[in-house]
Amino acid sequence: MDHDGDANSRDGGIKRWLKLAEATGLSAERVAGKGEILPATRYAVNEYLNIVRTRPLLEAVASSLTELFSRDLISLRMDRLRQHYPWLSGGLDYFVARLDQAPEDAAFAIGYVYENAHTREEQERVIQALRDKCDILWAQLDVLYFAYVQPGWPPHGAFRIEA
Repeated sequence: MDHDGDANSRDGGIKRWLKLAEATGLSAERVAGKGEILPATRYAVNEYLNIVRTRPLLEAVASSLTELFSRDLISLRMDRLRQHYPWLSGGLDYFVARLDQAPEDAAFAIGYVYENAHTREEQERVIQALRDKCDILWAQLDVLYFAYVQPGWPPHGAFRIEA
């Protein structure tokens, strides 16, 4: 429901993300087409899907504990987006919704992990799942920085800022 929405007119994160893309001047079709995704971003997404698809439920849930820190980071991002890109204000619904969703998701995850990681081995696997998710997020940030900031070399076929 967080990402897909529901039949009762509640928009999900995907629709709100496309609204943000449109606020930047991109078409929703271009973004939804996924043709310009950085290869390393596609790889990072697939790696996260592999965590939740192939590991035990306890580890899959534990990997989402990055949400524990999301509310503060999202608030900071929104402040900076409003400061530097005021025309995006109408497209920030994705982040506004995450201000409530992220703490709810984190509360569920921490409760689930607390109730189900009984042995030292399970606790170590929970920690490793969270580390793996953090590694994925760092790798994604690194490639975005490399492609669009320094040295600013997006690979062939990846999104390019049109001058």
